[in-house]
Amino acid sequence: MRLLPALAFGTLMLPLAAQANEPHSYAQPDQVVVTHLDLNLKVDFPHRQLDGRATLTLDWKNPKATTLVLDTRDLKIASIEAVDAKGKTRALTYVLAPADKQLGSKLTIQTPKRPHEVRIAYVTSPDASGLQWLPPAQTADKKQPFMFSQSESIHARSWVPLQDSPAIRFTWDAHVTAPKNLRVLMSAPNNPQHPLDGTFDFKQTHPVPSYLLAIAAGDIDVKETGPRSAVYAEPSVVGKAAHEFEDTEKMIATAEKLYGPYRWGRYDILVLPPSFPYGGMENPNMTFATPTVLVGDKSLVSLVAHELAHSWSGNLVTAASWRDIWLNEGITTYVQGRITEALYGKRQADEETLLSIHALQKSIGSMSANSQRLAPQPRDISADDSLSDVAYDKGSWFMRMLEQKFGRKDFDTYLKSYFNHFAWHSITTEQMLAFLKPNLIDKYPGKMRWAEVKDWVYGTGIPKDAPIPDSPRFDAIDKERTAFLAGTLPATKLDAKSWNTQEWMYFLDRLPDAPPLAKMQQLDAAWHLTGTPNAEIGMRWYSHAIAAGDKAAWPAAAEHMTRIGRLYLTMPLYAAFAKTPDGLAYAEQVYAKAKAGYHPLTQQAVEALFAKAKAKQPDAK
Repeated sequence: MRLLPALAFGTLMLPLAAQANEPHSYAQPDQVVVTHLDLNLKVDFPHRQLDGRATLTLDWKNPKATTLVLDTRDLKIASIEAVDAKGKTRALTYVLAPADKQLGSKLTIQTPKRPHEVRIAYVTSPDASGLQWLPPAQTADKKQPFMFSQSESIHARSWVPLQDSPAIRFTWDAHVTAPKNLRVLMSAPNNPQHPLDGTFDFKQTHPVPSYLLAIAAGDIDVKETGPRSAVYAEPSVVGKAAHEFEDTEKMIATAEKLYGPYRWGRYDILVLPPSFPYGGMENPNMTFATPTVLVGDKSLVSLVAHELAHSWSGNLVTAASWRDIWLNEGITTYVQGRITEALYGKRQADEETLLSIHALQKSIGSMSANSQRLAPQPRDISADDSLSDVAYDKGSWFMRMLEQKFGRKDFDTYLKSYFNHFAWHSITTEQMLAFLKPNLIDKYPGKMRWAEVKDWVYGTGIPKDAPIPDSPRFDAIDKERTAFLAGTLPATKLDAKSWNTQEWMYFLDRLPDAPPLAKMQQLDAAWHLTGTPNAEIGMRWYSHAIAAGDKAAWPAAAEHMTRIGRLYLTMPLYAAFAKTPDGLAYAEQVYAKAKAGYHPLTQQAVEALFAKAKAKQPDAK
């Protein structure tokens, strides 16, 4: 189907054709579009549910439309009614279809008179895929329960009935009640001085897609880190978090110098319990972050730089479908590197870039040809699976290629104009390219051929002339690793006392997949890696120790897996264990104990890995 072309400066239309073909949503935005959401929620910890009332303001695109189709997952619908301009209500008939494993249940509402608003009363499931309910024992302070959401990619539909597609943007407000003495936060401006009186009101005046809806509630303290930033966390964590993220205001100012004003007002960070399945989530005004970055030396705060960068790339200008998600993640990862370089130096930025480059080089060859493309052809995968290393690392590599070809000054000017031109809109890859060609490629002729651009976006693999930064420190580590593995350099003589987190990551990343057991034992004796509090180092160390057959490291690996629910830091250990029958049996024991503290997304990933591993065993039928 032909997409609407990008329009001239100053005007833009949502790509309705792309929306109508969004494979991960039942919505029909060519018929009607939700423009505003009014939420009323009650946080019910005893029943692990949200009691909700969602009022949707509708813009009817087809004057003959007779139905409103919404996305839901495991919602119990109590009633649906039309609301007229005077506030009068009228019951509407509806059909909630049987659940699809990936998409949830299609909600079809009969709306023959095309009302201005539709109001839905509902209750969420205790097992909603987008919510996690933690009892006090699974929190840091173990005093109060905790609840948080994770809506990306298509999990908002599990706690709000809506058009759950990144192409559809809407403003929203919410009234939330919760037990007194608990704080409620949402992806809108939050007031650090708000009394804990059980009632909270929020207003998001900027149009956002559904995956950026977020909520959290619990025993949450707050420390301000700047005139427009604060850190929220459990009381025992908030001080450490405020110290780690004390450069937040500097990060905001740095990004503003590069790409224009921060348009969201406040930028706050919520540090969640360890079960949070991701490193960070760029919820507008309130980044959700993993506690695994709190290592005390700011070596992992590039995560904050990444989520802040989304305030321009992803939240301000958004991918119109999950197929285009590299527009969010690739450009954001590039901007993250620029912020890191400005604040912490080129060495750290280059080292982080090289880590991602080497990881992609190692993994991309095992992917299908279509999965290697930034903008793949239509494919039958879940929306969650669209968030691959290709979107992040090949996407940011393409941005660095453009910077190298056109020079940093001119590329910065272009990128700033891109954010301004498409602000508050969701766009496709093709719309991005239609803007790129006249405003960068053709504007500076002879620097990059259009065929090269298309090869980056639609081609497989990594183009041969892709720029790779130099790192003398990494080069020295390569030599030491080679000598250590060859037996000419004892583990005790490695120059590792001066290594930062990224350099330890690099040393471990490039060990053999199954290193010799004796070498792992020597490393551990010299540098005491088993039991490390640094989760990035721990994930890499335990994965190699397990692969080497070092059963002495298994209990510490199990503690890591039980303590941390972040997919990126936990799944590699499960995968390493699952390669042998003994290891798989041990991993299943660990999971049985850890499961209750994992997010539903982590549970799904681990159980899928187990099923795949068992299917490969010789006695599997």
